Amino acid sequence: MRQAGVLDVGCHSALLTVARRSRAGVLEPVLSRKVRLALHRSLGPDGRLRRPGIRSVQRAVAEAVAADQQLPEVYAFATSVIRDAPNRDEVIDRVARVTGIRLRVLPGKEEARLAYVAARRWASPAVGPLLVLDIGGGTVEIASGTAGQPRAVYSLLLGARTVTREHLPGGTVSSKRCLAEVRRHLRRSLSAVPGLPQAEPGGHVVACSKTFTQLARLAAARNGPSTPRRLTLPALRATLPLLAAAAPEHRGTLPGITPHRAEQSLAGALVAEALMEACGSHSVTICPWSTREGLLLERLSSAPAG
Repeated sequence: MRQAGVLDVGCHSALLTVARRSRAGVLEPVLSRKVRLALHRSLGPDGRLRRPGIRSVQRAVAEAVAADQQLPEVYAFATSVIRDAPNRDEVIDRVARVTGIRLRVLPGKEEARLAYVAARRWASPAVGPLLVLDIGGGTVEIASGTAGQPRAVYSLLLGARTVTREHLPGGTVSSKRCLAEVRRHLRRSLSAVPGLPQAEPGGHVVACSKTFTQLARLAAARNGPSTPRRLTLPALRATLPLLAAAAPEHRGTLPGITPHRAEQSLAGALVAEALMEACGSHSVTICPWSTREGLLLERLSSAPAG
């Protein structure tokens, strides 16, 4: 049976996923191995990844692909924290020298395309107009279309980590006025994007990211009967005062918010709010698949039969 492997190296983890495609065409996980990272703590003021961060990537990649069992060919890629670092080439070279794995970088628009491919398969190819929203650490990806491939893709420098570093240092907000200024900045930034995809009547809007997933869990915990599989704009807005009032070290104790994402969780919520407003979406369905699964699906489709 066909198998494919993808190693996704991001800000918070290196995740190896091996999957196969069943006879029914379903993506079935075979192996998942995660090694925790905290690369945001190793970024210099200019976005360069410092030596301790590079060493942690080397260790994480080596552990993730440890030769304790036979693996298919692994497609290894790094997300925006490495892709956008001024010393990206140095990081990739050093990781390759130590581990034998050369990380690739995907342009933001390619990440958006692959997230759409994954979301389309997850939601069912029969679904009509589809809008995909994905909030990463460095960038936001948006894709829309009515077929297997999107007709529009966008990648914007409005990720949760980016907004935290530029507008909410330390993940904190000093006042209600500061919070309002960040909201205005995000709304202006998105309104300036030409042709930004909109939610269509009868269409589906899905959100593919840990940011949306955690916000949906927090909203569901606060609103009782609501479900973590869907996030509405009013429920999202109701979480903002709670996140803004809590210190980053306390946000990690809130339902759904993991400690390693606590610092950027407020920025993530503000970006999610602005993104849903700008795209005319009152609610989103949480999709567990994104770029990684899009890569697996395409690699399995092109792999020779085994």
